[in-house]
Amino acid sequence: MNNLNFIWTNGENENFQNFYLVTEKYYSEIVGGRENRKAFIPYNISETIQDVLLAFIGEKCVGCAGMKKYSERDVEIKRVWVEPKFRGRGIASKMMTEIEKKAVQNGFEKTILQTREIMYDAVGLYRKLGYVKIENYPPYDKLDGAVCYAKNLK
Repeated sequence: MNNLNFIWTNGENENFQNFYLVTEKYYSEIVGGRENRKAFIPYNISETIQDVLLAFIGEKCVGCAGMKKYSERDVEIKRVWVEPKFRGRGIASKMMTEIEKKAVQNGFEKTILQTREIMYDAVGLYRKLGYVKIENYPPYDKLDGAVCYAKNLK
């Protein structure tokens, strides 16, 4: 996929904001409505995500992934998303690799993330990339349905 390009930006980027709305709708649908995930929403405000990676094929933005400082050692991966018609091309894996590289460059030792078991493709991707299930970290340790994964980078 030689016309795949990445651009780093932040959570206020318009392309990311558009994906944020799409992902909010998607996440609400898979859990049976926004009401069933309202406890998660405050921890996923797009503007709080400091580093956002956008994936482009030509001029079209086809995916995103974000990272947010969690601690001095850990960075949290947020909102990994590839548009459905562009899935199956390795874009998410490549975005995760780029996120991990930037995390190391920024001095982080570990990536952490939260998802749900029902998100089979996401869970499969993370496991394939070496992420292991961990005990839920705050605030997800108090939220039903959350599962957390981590990967040591050093």
